[in-house]
Amino acid sequence: MGKQNQKSPPQKKPFPLPVIIVATAIVIALVALLRPSADRLEKKTETASASKEGPHNPQAGFEEVDEEIFKGYAGSETCKECHKDAYDHWLQSNHFHAERPVSKDLDSDAFHPERSFKFGTQESSAGETNGTFHVTTKGFDNKVEAYQPTRAIGVEPLRQYLVETERGRVQTLELTFDPLNKEWFNVYGHEDRQPGEWGHWTGRGMTWNNMCAGCHNTRLRKNYDEKTDTYFTAMAEMSVGCESCHGPSKDHVDWQYQYKDSKQKDPTLKRLTRDQTIDTCGTCHSRRTELTGNFEPGDTYQNHFNLFLPNESEVYFADGQVNEEDYVFTSFLSSKMHAAGVRCMDCHQSHSTKLILPGNLLCMRCHSGGFPNSPVIDPAAHSHHDVNGPGGQCVNCHMPHTTYMQKHPRRDHGFTIPDPLLTKEFNIPNACNRCHQDKDVDWALTATKEWYGDRMERDTRVRARWIAKARQGDPAARPHLLHMLENEKMDFWKAVAAGILDVFAYDDEVIAALIRALEHESHFVRTQAASSLDPAVSSGHPGARSALEKLLEDDIRSVRVNAAWALRRSVKLDSQAGKDLLAYLNFNGDQPAGAMQQGAFYLDRGEVQKALTYYAKSVEWDPNSPPMRHELAVVLSMAGRTQEAVAQLEQAAQLDPNEAEYPYKLALAWNELGDTGKTLQYLEQATRINQQHPRAWYNLGIARSAAGDMRGAIDALVRAEGIQPENPEFPYARATIHAQMRQIPEAIQAAQQALSIAPGHPGANALINQLRR
Repeated sequence: MGKQNQKSPPQKKPFPLPVIIVATAIVIALVALLRPSADRLEKKTETASASKEGPHNPQAGFEEVDEEIFKGYAGSETCKECHKDAYDHWLQSNHFHAERPVSKDLDSDAFHPERSFKFGTQESSAGETNGTFHVTTKGFDNKVEAYQPTRAIGVEPLRQYLVETERGRVQTLELTFDPLNKEWFNVYGHEDRQPGEWGHWTGRGMTWNNMCAGCHNTRLRKNYDEKTDTYFTAMAEMSVGCESCHGPSKDHVDWQYQYKDSKQKDPTLKRLTRDQTIDTCGTCHSRRTELTGNFEPGDTYQNHFNLFLPNESEVYFADGQVNEEDYVFTSFLSSKMHAAGVRCMDCHQSHSTKLILPGNLLCMRCHSGGFPNSPVIDPAAHSHHDVNGPGGQCVNCHMPHTTYMQKHPRRDHGFTIPDPLLTKEFNIPNACNRCHQDKDVDWALTATKEWYGDRMERDTRVRARWIAKARQGDPAARPHLLHMLENEKMDFWKAVAAGILDVFAYDDEVIAALIRALEHESHFVRTQAASSLDPAVSSGHPGARSALEKLLEDDIRSVRVNAAWALRRSVKLDSQAGKDLLAYLNFNGDQPAGAMQQGAFYLDRGEVQKALTYYAKSVEWDPNSPPMRHELAVVLSMAGRTQEAVAQLEQAAQLDPNEAEYPYKLALAWNELGDTGKTLQYLEQATRINQQHPRAWYNLGIARSAAGDMRGAIDALVRAEGIQPENPEFPYARATIHAQMRQIPEAIQAAQQALSIAPGHPGANALINQLRR
């Protein structure tokens, strides 16, 4: 449950939205805007009739494809006769209740007695009128209305209700029922989201068709039509039925009815391997991006999804522990358990999904010598806790739970090792202090040192340290990440290293290592390496381009798509990789981030007007996103619509007054419009917000020089040099200003400094020769 409730994903992964490239200003002239990096809906009939291309009926095309796909499905009820025990276990599972019609039997307690409640600024109520359940709350057009839930997600520990709206959309209410305490609560907690926001229940962040339906139903077809912004969503069966995990079974059912007394081997059976089974589980139990919307059990996960791995964002902690709502698949892949061959069904019953054994008995199946090469553990001696208490339970230390959606505790499947030192150094949580909340981290650190001594200085701690330092922008992390990419034993963590190295992809050694990683046997490593080489291709590195071109024919779709994205400026769209990339972009084009990525794709292929359409759409769908307004401003500027770009940047700055990039870009835009006063005003504002912004200080120096404030210009350029001493343009700019001030020795010294950074710098050489003459 709750996939629709996750935050909008970081835009670097799974396929990086275009990287923002800061414009390079030249001496005595600010550049124009940088190159980019990368309401209630009207009725469907009105939109179709307004189309200039005549009648448009996409549903007919979807229906034809759906009919062909669904004809292979028999439905879970057909399994009952031969597989009664499995069927009965499934009836008790969360899978069975994943999605269901609202019913008197299961849902009356949510609406009886009628009750009112207030969360934030919004007053709501739930009750029944004339036999129909309703929730009255603020919704579309900012109006308070009564809405009728027609479907529900889950039964326990919470129930989310679905409301059908226009254009085939189904929205998930943020008002959620807690059946244990018989109370309604807001799934967002203390947030007070309002209509018009992406994450409000009326927004696209809570649209069931895109955010929930695929994992709560069997063989879902999203069926989004871009032209009319309409969904024709269909499914083989509501809820997670037998065929969600076993695949379409009509042929099997028909064969069994015809030959059930025969001794022949059933030719229709498709038995999944252990890895195919975990890939099937992972399709829903992971944070990922969909590539196709067309997975069937037996398929390879990475042919249909791109898995979100720990990277430089805060989605996961640096040691791999979950932070945001990440589900369990990635964590499990990161664990030594998975690397040792453990799979989901070694711990979970297949049809009820409950644990095979309770408590430590489950762990002791392997850790008492029952599994080859697994360490033998004495729970009492190992935990230093009473085995009958919570501290003696293996999962409380190695699988700590995090509560999501206010009411839903979930275990971390990374099987991580509590390490209070990482808490002290990088604020990474540890299980000791999660439990002993009355104690500080030094207390936990003393205990672990006393109990485990030097064993705490293990590879997991070293790895987490360097990932954490890379996130802090510490260049010292680079060689350690390179070592991790080359020597890490687990392919998962090699892939993590490859993904994080993108921030160093200007470095020849890093680029060479990533190119080597493109040939790794693990598709996770190849996928991440391809993604991280995007900046190298953008900067014109020939070796990166030629190496990535080989991956356009890779066996794994996620590898092909990442390679095609990095080569998006030139990839042939009629090639297999080009088709895969377009299919991915189109499939995700119903969300703001997807529309923005489509815009970036067309912009990088030189289709500015088409790109502008998609960027504008992303802002329309998520008007409260400063980054999206920023990207739209970039493209408006490129299209020569500078005043409109300024308006978008001003909106972005108002939405996020603590982000220096927006006033910095506003300064560049006002400079383009010839307003020196506003240029200086916004550059000053940018440097106040972020005193470590080298480009803002650099451009401030240029602007002050143009305004006649030579001393102030020198001061600003000195600040820029102190922050980014490897950039030759900063001392060169200062040299030209010293020269204008007739400070010849200072000018020569600054020009020589530029030459020491970039030997052969033409401007610095010419300036020195001129000054010496």
